[in-house]
Amino acid sequence: MTGLMTTQSRARRDAAIALPHDAFAMGARRRAKVLPEHARAHNRTLVLQTLLDAGPSSRADLARATMLTRVTVSDLVAELLREGLLVELGPSEAARPGKPATLLDLAHERFELIALDLSEPHRFRGAVVRLDGTVAERLEREIGEAVGDAALEHAIELGRALVARAQRTVLGIGVGTPGIVDADGVVHQAPNLGWHELPMRERLAEALALPVHVANDANIALLAELSSSGAETLLVVRIGLGVGAGVAIAGMPVRGDRSAAGEIGHVTIGTDGGPRCACGRDGCLEAWLSAPRLRAAIEEAGPAERERVLEEAGRRLGIAVAPIVGAIDVRRIVMSGPADLVAGTLLDAAATTLRERTLDEGDGIVVAMTEHGDDVVVRGAALLVRAGELGVS
Repeated sequence: MTGLMTTQSRARRDAAIALPHDAFAMGARRRAKVLPEHARAHNRTLVLQTLLDAGPSSRADLARATMLTRVTVSDLVAELLREGLLVELGPSEAARPGKPATLLDLAHERFELIALDLSEPHRFRGAVVRLDGTVAERLEREIGEAVGDAALEHAIELGRALVARAQRTVLGIGVGTPGIVDADGVVHQAPNLGWHELPMRERLAEALALPVHVANDANIALLAELSSSGAETLLVVRIGLGVGAGVAIAGMPVRGDRSAAGEIGHVTIGTDGGPRCACGRDGCLEAWLSAPRLRAAIEEAGPAERERVLEEAGRRLGIAVAPIVGAIDVRRIVMSGPADLVAGTLLDAAATTLRERTLDEGDGIVVAMTEHGDDVVVRGAALLVRAGELGVS
């Protein structure tokens, strides 16, 4: 499929995203019996996603767009109105015979989302985001070299500050963090932040008294890219405090058996040893390519060697990504990270290496910077909340 996803295909994906606390589950529900409550959740997603995509619509419009019966739509709309998720805007101005239809829309003015990006070196970033994705407020918190409980406390305090800035009811909090994160929001490993078996969702929910959704930062960046690119197969590489990748196949994010799909940062690249990684091994991709390691290598080598350092980093990245490209036949790779490091020499070297190491004829693989800039994780975190709480992308 090319172009933007249809409302129904997006709704199918988001119905999987919404059930319960797992934004990246694939396959398990396909083997399970479809229960009535799951069908109802799917239909709610169809209605909400249609309104998000199409804007104000009547009940009849929704029935036509979703292919649900008018009775089902009326029932769902009544439920969503009672919950405050929809509002009635008044009669439609469209020229139709009979009584004018009443238009409905999402209650955009009632809710806001909190998004936290914990993936950058020495600081955490966050934002208050409207339901339509507009960023209303931004905050940063310097964390220095904090790790462990001290780093977690910085995340909690940033969340508190953002909740205090919100002007509307906060629907929930989305968090993008480095490391291996499971469906329950437990950070199993994030060596650069000193987090091991940290129940982050539970700790943040307890401290902030709000629903919390947590995922790996690269996977959250993937959600942002899926929502805007229309790509069905996609690889997003995130370079920040660490290095990770998000993978989507057939429009669905892939988590993996151990919630570690895309954890390329701790793949050893080459047989020449290499720098010591925070995980304790030598030569991991992250030891070559994380933003702090790259800046340190450039400073040590001197200005004249800057391009050589970036080219070598890009080559190592291409070596790591080439098997993924070959395995899943992905044609689009999106890069995310500090533009002064990633754009230009590093990106070009990665693209050249990929084309040399895969069956590419020169025009098949596209390697490009994200169009979301520094906001890619923040926007993805907001989508994580929307998917988890409303079932819409």
